[in-house]
Amino acid sequence: MNNYDAVIIGAGACGLMCAAQAGLLGKKTLLIERNEKPGAKILISGGGRCNYTNIHTSVDNFVSENSKFLNAVFSQWTVDDTLNFFEQYGGITGQEKTLGQLFPVSNKAKDIVATFSSLLYDTGQDLWLNTEVKQVHKLAEGFEIVVDRGGSSQTIVAKKVVMASGGLPVAKLGASDFALRVAKQFDIHVVPTAAALVPLTITGKDADWYASLAGNSVFARVYNDKIAFEENILFTHWGLSGPAILQISSYWKAGEQFTIDLLPKFKLEDVIKQERNEGGKRTVGQLLNDYFTRKMVEALGKYLPLDIKIASLSKVDAKLIVDVVHRFKVKPAGDKGYDKAEVMRGGVSTEELHAKNLESKKISGLYFGGEAVDITGWLGGYNFQWAWAAGFVIAQDL
Repeated sequence: MNNYDAVIIGAGACGLMCAAQAGLLGKKTLLIERNEKPGAKILISGGGRCNYTNIHTSVDNFVSENSKFLNAVFSQWTVDDTLNFFEQYGGITGQEKTLGQLFPVSNKAKDIVATFSSLLYDTGQDLWLNTEVKQVHKLAEGFEIVVDRGGSSQTIVAKKVVMASGGLPVAKLGASDFALRVAKQFDIHVVPTAAALVPLTITGKDADWYASLAGNSVFARVYNDKIAFEENILFTHWGLSGPAILQISSYWKAGEQFTIDLLPKFKLEDVIKQERNEGGKRTVGQLLNDYFTRKMVEALGKYLPLDIKIASLSKVDAKLIVDVVHRFKVKPAGDKGYDKAEVMRGGVSTEELHAKNLESKKISGLYFGGEAVDITGWLGGYNFQWAWAAGFVIAQDL
């Protein structure tokens, strides 16, 4: 039991990559996973297809108190390294989808996990499933790890420990705050956490309006004073979802509002002007039918004079139409929580870690990677690229 170079806690993206890379370097690790199989979140990502990286990855695609911290990590493991790794060891080639997202040509997330399963077997790494780590203790040299395996308690000794146990989203997939608790146990600062890449809820007087549009999707520009995203939004019975909403949620806090441009590819001022030049015989509603579904136009009737002919529009009404369509204000009541979130925002502060290898500055031999760290990527494969890179750089130091 004392022969492990490292115990890696969590067989998600970061933990699997770390164990595989350590094995390729001739190291011996024990990878511990509380689920009955590895890669639970990998298997459901991208609708089971797994958008395993993004070709546009840069430090600007991440939310953190110090996203520049990533420069040192991404300089060691690039998107090309990810592509080469999966092609070499899994026979996986990528196909680009929307906004730089890469999926396996097979469209099967299980191929990603299978790549790691084969590597762990080939390099002689140990994988314990259905095993929960209960405690991590620092010894004079190395660590003592107490686990519950099959209902019985066991103690393992290892030189180093890697915390790759993820964050709080999706409890049914085994999510827990264990990495955060270990950090606090060792007096390592944790940036306050929150759900990210998460649908947002609307309550109060506007709730019925959003619910009436449930199922309607609109290509939009969603923005606040920090960032802007152009992708689809989806109206739901409880508020808003869709890629653009998930993206902005990582930059939103309770009590804040953001703005939606419901027609980002057109300037409604110009459209109205052209309509006037052609006689302006159509109504506002008929004009908007060119761009939105009938249901959406009917819903906008709560705010707009749909029955007025364009030729009869006053300057005030014309400005109102432009403002509502291009600058639609939203103030969510909250979000759908960790069970509906893609990832967690916040986590172990980057100030507590060495950028080169993600080792704790306070506790020698203790490493943190993946979702447990205050590094949160955008939607679309960025979080996987961070996880692969984190696993690689940690493995180099084991």
